[in-house]
Amino acid sequence: MNNQSSTVPFSQHAALSELESWFYALKSAYQQDTQPTLEDRKAQLSALKTQLRRYQNVLAQAMSDDFGGRSHSESLMADVLGPILDINHVQSHLRRWMRPKRRPTEWLFKGNKLELRYQPKGVVGIICPWNFPLYLSLGPLITALAAGNRCMIKMPPNCPKTTSALTAMLAEVYSEDRVRVVPGDHPQAMEISHLPFDHIVFTGSPNSGKIIMANAAKNLTPVTLELGGKSPTVIFEDYDIQQAANRIAHGKSFNAGQICIAPDYAFVPNEKVDAFVEALSHAYKKMYSGIAGNADCTSLVDNAQFERFQALVEDAKAKGASIIKCRDDSDKRKMPLHIVTNLSPDMRICQEEIFGPLLPVHGYNSLEEVADYITNRPRPLACYLFSHDKERREWMLERTHSGGVTINDWGWHALNHAVPFGGIGNSGIGNYHGEEGFRELSHARTVLQMRRWFPISLFAPPYGNLAQRLVMRIFIGKPDPMLSTQDNANAAIKTPDIASGR
Repeated sequence: MNNQSSTVPFSQHAALSELESWFYALKSAYQQDTQPTLEDRKAQLSALKTQLRRYQNVLAQAMSDDFGGRSHSESLMADVLGPILDINHVQSHLRRWMRPKRRPTEWLFKGNKLELRYQPKGVVGIICPWNFPLYLSLGPLITALAAGNRCMIKMPPNCPKTTSALTAMLAEVYSEDRVRVVPGDHPQAMEISHLPFDHIVFTGSPNSGKIIMANAAKNLTPVTLELGGKSPTVIFEDYDIQQAANRIAHGKSFNAGQICIAPDYAFVPNEKVDAFVEALSHAYKKMYSGIAGNADCTSLVDNAQFERFQALVEDAKAKGASIIKCRDDSDKRKMPLHIVTNLSPDMRICQEEIFGPLLPVHGYNSLEEVADYITNRPRPLACYLFSHDKERREWMLERTHSGGVTINDWGWHALNHAVPFGGIGNSGIGNYHGEEGFRELSHARTVLQMRRWFPISLFAPPYGNLAQRLVMRIFIGKPDPMLSTQDNANAAIKTPDIASGR
């Protein structure tokens, strides 16, 4: 790294803040063990898996307390099962991922040995949001530990009980110079992205992502950013409306819609909009017999999120939207699904990521207008296509971009750990999960081993020997005889130096 301070043992730094001291403790410990063995890494992951099983109910209750009511089943499914599935996949493949990879040399260097070795980067900073405070902290942690790194996890300020439970769980199996948890309300917590990490993984909004990236750039720290966005859902003409409604209702109400890959808005054929709205309302009511006292319903996380949701609804109403509440009752911050039609582009719900139980429904006449709508807006984290027509699905996939896609359902691609998870453009940079995540949090180090018999001296001065002339003739070929040396020199003078900007 180019960070001079990061190479100095933390004990030599004067007047460090507590956060800096924790960071340099991690850095110093890494420098004492820069290449953990396969056995060490698998043991660390096995310990985490054991703890998740032990603490599952404690963690689910802590998250429910922080949210003011969060579905126990959803907490187990996303925040406990998700990391366990991730660990299972990593442990099955880690030996192969870690193994050096042979690569072919150029023809000129035939006979020598060329390979890639995957080296831990060092200390990884993980900045976690509140909506899935375990899955989005432990997912990057699993990948980072598999790659041999040490980690500092910054938790969100509005999940104190989850942070406390997570800290206690991890402290039983990891020393603080391997994994350090920073509470979100720590006085220095917001300064974490200023530290000279070897990599930062951030999950949050695009605006916050820009700040994180700018802070990281001061240390030339690489970043992985998962930023969400307005993920479209397209119901094609051939797909059954009720079946689509069942699956979209689940996706939009899971965690009260507070999920980066939630269906943000839906496109439905014009003549089927009314049927879809009715089917969606019916599907929601079937899943949730009521809101008040229903343990399957999750609350909006805090008053700020509740007030934002209400402001989105009122803005849409004021601008002419039709809004259907799928249930009339509510319980504090537990809100029923809201379906919105009669949309206009100036509504906030058509511009901002909704992050709540509200679904705008657009009618459409042709798939071309749907594709144009999607491609003319920032690229989303996910896209959901409902159709059995492979040719038309492929057409839409080729015309649009998104971080990932689930066909004929919502979101489940993110729970498959053999593939990377990440965004594109406004929805993120880089990936974690699977082999691609391991590569992202490793340094691919090129190692070329020259054989002692290889005649590399033939390419050293004095230049112009027979071997050099043959190589140039074979690989470059003959110059254009119509161009004189002086012409080439003049062309070089007139050609701007792009690299220097001149």
